[in-house]
Amino acid sequence: MLVRLTGTREHVDDLAQEVFLRLHRALPGFRGDALLTTYLHRIVVNVAQDEWKRRKREDQRSTSISDDVSGWENRLQHPAPNAEQQMATRELQARVEEELNKLSAVERSVLVLYHQEERSYQQIAESLQLPIGTVRTHLHRGRNKLKAAVEGMKGGAR
Repeated sequence: MLVRLTGTREHVDDLAQEVFLRLHRALPGFRGDALLTTYLHRIVVNVAQDEWKRRKREDQRSTSISDDVSGWENRLQHPAPNAEQQMATRELQARVEEELNKLSAVERSVLVLYHQEERSYQQIAESLQLPIGTVRTHLHRGRNKLKAAVEGMKGGAR
């Protein structure tokens, strides 16, 4: 989940360790009003948001798509006749990830929790401490922004 929320595998071990340290420190204060998994998801989201803030301060954005594409060519294990299609798919995934990184922290969190972590609206609302209606609004807005970006990519590729 940390990789999905932060958009990179860099420092994921350190971030996971931070999650468990925060959980360990916070457990004595856990009242049991929510599920422990909900509590843990909130900690993960907080750690991811802290990572986003750290990156912003250091002004280290993710590498450009052209750098990623050249790296992918070397990582293809078994070049096949459909290697070009595989490359196009990976480029699209990278561009979608890039667009996902442009969303607000809340929109990105809601999209990741709903679509990739398959959490319910209720679980997301509890994790992010938001009303369910607000979760739905952020999910709708995030989807629309991604859809517009993907359609823009298709239009620009023609």
